Amino acid sequence: MPTIVVDVMPKAELLDPQGKAVAGALSRRGHGSISGVRVGKRFELTVDGPVDDALRAEVAALAENVLSNSVIEDVVGIHYEQSNAELAGEAAGHHDGYDAPAGETH
Repeated sequence: MPTIVVDVMPKAELLDPQGKAVAGALSRRGHGSISGVRVGKRFELTVDGPVDDALRAEVAALAENVLSNSVIEDVVGIHYEQSNAELAGEAAGHHDGYDAPAGETH
C-alpha cells in the first residue's frame, strides 16, 4: 500500500519555542556546533489503491486545510512512497527498450 508523507514546519518568521528548547538541550549536552533547531510535524497517510491525480489533489487540500494551521505553519513537503512489494513489481515489469544479442548482457 502506498504511503503519503506530509511534512509541516512552523513559518520561518515565527519563533519556535520547542526548537529553541531542543537547541538549548543539545548545547548543554556538548553539541555547541548546532546553532538552531526547528521542530515540525510529519504525517504518514496509508492509502488503498493507486496514487492518482485525484488523490494527490485531495491530499494537498488536506495538508493545507486540516493537517496544518496556515496562520503559523507551512506545508513544506508531500512525498509519495511505495512499499517494497510495489517497487519490486514495477522493477519486474521494467523494460528499458534494449535487447542484448544472445550470449551478451547489458
